[in-house]
Parts: sequence; structure tokens; C-alpha cells
Amino acid sequence: MKTLKTKQLAEKDEEIADILISLGMSRSMAMSLAYLQNMNSATSVDLETVAKLRQPEVSIAMRQLKEQEWIDEREEKMLGKGRPYKIYSLKVGFNDIVSQLEEQQKKVVDEAKANVERLKERI
Repeated sequence: MKTLKTKQLAEKDEEIADILISLGMSRSMAMSLAYLQNMNSATSVDLETVAKLRQPEVSIAMRQLKEQEWIDEREEKMLGKGRPYKIYSLKVGFNDIVSQLEEQQKKVVDEAKANVERLKERI
């Protein structure tokens, strides 16, 4: 009997995705980033397969990651007929993304502290 070897995220990548999700990132963005951080590039199909996402989820996640200016997208024509497929890669280092997320979280904490102080002043 043959055993099929399916691509999947490594345990470390799953943990990275879980942490990103806990910071408020969507599951599809988190899974995509966790996969791309170890790859030079990946196709939409790779992301669907490995990150266990549906095609619309990949499209939405990639659009959101492009808006953050974290990924590059290019198209490559397949041999013969058919649509070109999209290939994604990180535009910035993963450490830079983590730094940006850290800054965002600091702002959230600072705003919460300021709101608590304002609330105390009203009591």
C-alpha cells in the first residue's frame, strides 16, 4: 500500500500562526505568513494545500498582506493554455513584520491605559 505524503505546516509554523492569530490577525493571513516565512516563494495552490485554506481565503489574505506591504506578487504563465498563476513572496523580513506587530500592540496597550486613566478621572 502506498502512503501519500501531503505537504503541511511544521509544528513550529503552526505555533507561529497561532501566536499571530492571538494578536488579532485573521487565520488565513496568519497561516499564509507562517508558511511564507520559510519559503522563497509560494503559489496560491501551495498556500491552499499547505495552510489548508480555500482559494477565496488565500486571495483575501494575499490582498490584505499586500496592503500591509509585506508581500510581493507576480504572475507566471503556465505552458499551454490557461490562466497565469500567482506567486507570492515576502517583501520584508519576517522580523520586520514582527516589529510592526509589536508597535501595533504597544499602541493598543497605550490607548487602553489612557482610557483607564480617563475613566478614573471621571469617577
